[in-house]
Order: sequence, then structure tokens, then C-alpha cells
Amino acid sequence: MSRPVLAGIDGSVHSSVAADWAAREAALRGVQLRLIQASPPLPGAAVPFQAAERLRRVGEQMLQRTVADLSDRYPELAIRTAHADDAPASALLAAASTAGILVVGTRGAGGFDGLAVGSVALRMAMAAPCPVVLVPQQRAGALGEGRPAARGAPQAVVGFDAHHPVSETADFAFSAADARGAHLRVVQAWALPADSVSPRTLTVTEEDRATWEDQEVLQLSDGLRAWQEKYPRVTVRSDVVLLHPAEALLNTSRGSELLVVGRRTDPLAVEGRLGPIAHAVLHHARCPVAVVPHGG
Repeated sequence: MSRPVLAGIDGSVHSSVAADWAAREAALRGVQLRLIQASPPLPGAAVPFQAAERLRRVGEQMLQRTVADLSDRYPELAIRTAHADDAPASALLAAASTAGILVVGTRGAGGFDGLAVGSVALRMAMAAPCPVVLVPQQRAGALGEGRPAARGAPQAVVGFDAHHPVSETADFAFSAADARGAHLRVVQAWALPADSVSPRTLTVTEEDRATWEDQEVLQLSDGLRAWQEKYPRVTVRSDVVLLHPAEALLNTSRGSELLVVGRRTDPLAVEGRLGPIAHAVLHHARCPVAVVPHGG
């Protein structure tokens, strides 16, 4: 990836955590970090010029403090800043058209206690043209934090369907694991064939269950071969589980640095939307979640 990593800044703790995650990601990938701060026009027809200028100065100072803080921690990182006189969601969507990754906090300055995902973060996940990473305030994102105790290497997780593989989602997950030196855990959830369960007994034999599971394992192995050849440094662990996909991903992602899911895009739709799996993951995951748009 050569495009920059983009992050929005609004002065909240959530945005500071997201900016740090974005800076580390840009440093790992060797690309530029772009920070954007938006100050929409004040409501009212006769807003004093001094008030608008004061808001702009506050925003610029916010950017300067963030740059100084990140430069201390990532001295080799190239950082570029921008101020937008627009609503945060509109400013981020416009800037995301030239970004490789957009990083936002799950909540912003306008959020309230108990809110899992704020309106701006949710809209970015639904509508941004590039992959969006939503970072919770309590995240497992820094080296050494949130790793499974039994393994020293960090872990990333991706949801994968070998029956309908999505190249954009898989490629993003493999590249993220490669940049971090992380293991990649590939999760495929499956269900029993609809015609396999007797309406009377509601059971299947262990032999049939094992046969179907073996078929899923083989198909997943075949489906991953192209990406394992493209990213030979990435150690892959495959999990085929008889669970709902959202439950399987949430269970597996505990202690991970990143959870990757896809979002289908509709070129005819004015605004995007999240599928039920991505929606559930965003509201319940405790690690950063990457939502990768795809047209498949």
C-alpha cells in the first residue's frame, strides 16, 4: 500500500487513541500519515467572524499538539495535517477518496457513556471508499498489549467464506498481518446443510458432521492458497467452526490486534450499509475492527 493512512482528530480521547493507532500503522507500512480536523460552520445566519476564527485556531492547535505527540513516538513518520470547514463526516469522506486506510475512534467528542459506535464512525464504516479501521478507546493495538498469553506473536483475525471468497478483504488482512509480523487467524463459520436435519429428531450423525466439516476445511485450504503464496511470511491458522459468523469472529478475536470483515458496496446506492455480521462485530468487538469495502 502506497496511499497514506488518514485519521480524524476532534480532541476526544477516542480520537487520540485512533490517531496513535493510525500513526503506528503508517509507520509499519512506510507511508504518510494524514490528520484532518473539521470545524463545521456555526449554526445561525449571523455568526460573528471572531467566533469562527477562534474555532479554527482551536482546531489548528489541536492538530499541532497531536503532531508533536506523535512525532515524539514515531520520529521517522511523515505527517501532514489539514483543517476542513465542514462537518466531520463530510470532511472525512472527501479525504478518504485518496487514502489507503481511514482510522477513526468508535466514538467522538459528541458521544455519551454506553454508546458503542458513534454516528460518524458508523457512517465511515458504511460509506468510505477505502478500508476503515474503528478503534475503541480500550484497544488491543499496541505491541505487547492484548495478546493471547500462550503465544508471543501478535494476532490478526479475518472472516473468510471459501464458498464466496472476497479478495479485497483477504488481501487487506494478509497485508496487515505481514506489516505487523502477526499470525493471521482465518475464521470460516459454517452451518449444517438445510436438508440434513430430521424435522423429528433434529440430529445428525457424528459421521455426517465430520464429513461435512472435512469438506469445509479442504475448501478453506484451497481458497487461501493464493494469498499464502503472495504473503509467505504470514503464519496462518485456520478455524472452521459450527457457529454463527459474528459469534465465531467475536470469540476468536479476543486478545487480537485487529479483526477484519468485509462490506459489500453497491455502485447504484447513494449511501452504503453494513451487513448483519459487520454490524454485530462493530458493536461488540473489543479490538480494532477493519471494514473493507468490496464489490463482490
